[in-house]
Amino acid sequence: MDDECVRGGHHHRHEGYCGCGMHGDEQGYRRRFFTKAEKVEKLKNYAEELRNELKAVEEKINEMQS
Repeated sequence: MDDECVRGGHHHRHEGYCGCGMHGDEQGYRRRFFTKAEKVEKLKNYAEELRNELKAVEEKINEMQS
C-alpha cells in the first residue's frame, strides 16, 4: 500500500487489498467494476471449481471406505 492511500485514512484493508483501486497487480491497477458477461463467466468458473472439489471429496471418501 502506498503512502497516499495510507494518508487518506478512509481505507479498510482486507487480505492486503483496501479496495480503493489505487493498488493491484504488477501493472499497478486493479479493476473494480466488471461487465455482466464477465461476472457470469466468473460464476460459471466458480461452479466448475466447486463441482471438481465435490468430486475430489467423494473420491477421498470412497478411498477411505475401501
